[in-house]
Amino acid sequence: MNEASILDIISPVMVGPSSSHTAGAVRLGLIARNIHGENIKKVKIILYNSYAQTGEGHGTDKGLIAGLLGYKPDSTIIKDIFNSQDMVSLEYRFEFRENFAKHPNAVDFIFEDDNPMTISAQSIGGGEIKVCKINEFDVSLDGKFNSILIVMGDKLGAIAKITSIIQKYGANIATLNCDRKTRGQNASLVISLDNEISADAIEEIKKEISPHLIRYVKKLEY
Repeated sequence: MNEASILDIISPVMVGPSSSHTAGAVRLGLIARNIHGENIKKVKIILYNSYAQTGEGHGTDKGLIAGLLGYKPDSTIIKDIFNSQDMVSLEYRFEFRENFAKHPNAVDFIFEDDNPMTISAQSIGGGEIKVCKINEFDVSLDGKFNSILIVMGDKLGAIAKITSIIQKYGANIATLNCDRKTRGQNASLVISLDNEISADAIEEIKKEISPHLIRYVKKLEY
């Protein structure tokens, strides 16, 4: 039986009325920022279903933007984020849609800058979040672990090489999820770690397998 932390039982410390619509939104923005990279210039944000219908009233739009700018759920600037100096360098727009194939609190971040990328995610309650797709690849990333995210060509022995490098640098693998559409084509890999890993390890993985994309995504702090 998994042990629940106090943060799994009570709502997170936050600014705003809703753990799903406000704190969860900030954390979604934060993890999207971690995956994309901090230099965000232009983004389209699509809100679905409940997020689209009631998000503005709950501050979801403010939370998503605040997270993309690097603020945490308890930052008081969230309430006035659209008037902050940080907004000068960010071009953004929102769209609101219904799609009942998606989670009630679903969002797509479509980055349209020097690092184009689409990140699909959802706020699942109590401030908890899940990234479920990056570009066309299914992933499972909840921000609870330091994680290595890789998109690479489907090559024989690549995962063994990656895990041996991780072991070499003294990190322990908690979970490993791989997705590919077709044999021999691109595959995505999310490796969650029990501890931190150095930038040298990420560079060594990069040199060894020449991935299309590699990111070290640090776990989110409440």
